[in-house]
Amino acid sequence: MTTSLVTPGAIVGAHPAQTAGPGTAVHGNDLIATVLGHVHEGDGTVSVEALNHVLDIKVGDVVIGIVDKVNEKNAELVIVSVEGQNLPPVANQLRAQLRVTDIVDRYLHQVSDALRRRDVCRAVVTAASPVLRIDMRNDAASGVLHALCHHCGSTMVPDQNGDWNMHCPTCDERTFRALADGYGTGEGHAALNGAGKRWTGATEAHFAKGPAARASFLAEDVREDGRPRSYPRFDTGGGGGQRRQRSAPGCRLFIGGLDRGVDTDKLRELFSAHGDMTDCVVMTDDAGTSRGFGFVTYGDKAHADAAIAALDGKRINGRRIGVRDADKKRERGERKPQPKGTKLYVGNLSFDTGLDALKSLVAEHANVVAADLVMDNGRSKGFGFVFIAEDADAAKVVEAINGKEVDGRTIRADIAKQGGGGKRGGGGGGNRRSSREERAKREEAEGGGGKRRRRGPKRS
Repeated sequence: MTTSLVTPGAIVGAHPAQTAGPGTAVHGNDLIATVLGHVHEGDGTVSVEALNHVLDIKVGDVVIGIVDKVNEKNAELVIVSVEGQNLPPVANQLRAQLRVTDIVDRYLHQVSDALRRRDVCRAVVTAASPVLRIDMRNDAASGVLHALCHHCGSTMVPDQNGDWNMHCPTCDERTFRALADGYGTGEGHAALNGAGKRWTGATEAHFAKGPAARASFLAEDVREDGRPRSYPRFDTGGGGGQRRQRSAPGCRLFIGGLDRGVDTDKLRELFSAHGDMTDCVVMTDDAGTSRGFGFVTYGDKAHADAAIAALDGKRINGRRIGVRDADKKRERGERKPQPKGTKLYVGNLSFDTGLDALKSLVAEHANVVAADLVMDNGRSKGFGFVFIAEDADAAKVVEAINGKEVDGRTIRADIAKQGGGGKRGGGGGGNRRSSREERAKREEAEGGGGKRRRRGPKRS
């Protein structure tokens, strides 16, 4: 008995009075449909004949596909059909992967030496799971069946000229494809692949130019229509003896401290809120990995200033970025001249203690010449330095403020030795030498009573 069309999940019988057949499953005391189709019942068995059948591709099947992705060492094809079958493939077999070593019996530096996007290919299935893998190397009938010129979009024709086996009749471009025997419904074209041969020196020189020699602007859906192309321009400098026009002073920003996950698109999205940009780029290495910094150029200096004010020190993906004028030279290694006077170190300060409070603390006991509170990204690091007049008694000032409680913290104070950056002064080695000298003098005054360190093993 055949009934009307049912959908997956519909009850089509009762269990255990009836047995589940193809296209059905047992669910409690019911038989339910698992596919879209018509119900058939006979001899106590209920089945559902699928309305739309799909194909399960197996190893050895011959497939027709269109090259969709071209990487350096592999390519990905969209499966169009399976020869001898009129059914579409299942969802997880709509795409197939092809290694560079499975294309043609010649050494290829990368996939684009023998395949380009939108090439139509025939291939043999070598693996059906977990991903569909195909091979074009071991069968003369496998290979490229149709190809477009990657410069103008015209259909390429087979034509042997040295290593090149394809010719564009429109723009006279010559290139190489891993041809199938039946390219363009012709015959014997696989012989033009030069299986087992080495590339000539001229071809190797072409390949040695790297990805730039293989770059193309292939029209997506139509052939070249003759309109001039527009290419992106970046004002990050250039080679070849000619430099692009520089941006107006103050309009070009350097952005440092970027997380490796921030690319050019994310950087553009972040900075576009502050004005119209003429350029935005995150610098990458040869592998395409972010180098952690980039450049943004605005058309107006006011927009650049606004971006600095809003984004300098902002946390992006957990990292605090730095934004500054890229054309302004940073002062590196140049120290500001220190004010005249005695330099005092004041530490263990509260993070809430400001510069004015630091000055007031010392001003009660001496004339303050200058003061500096050490900061990190706008926040106090808990210590600073105060310069007092040379005629002041620094030791008495230190004695007066050392151990005093300020903003809930017991501060520490000392005289900072000149030439150093901290409480004990710079050049730790100099301090150690002074300590040893003082110890030697003390032992000499005591008559050499100090212990002497043994330099070697004890002799018997």
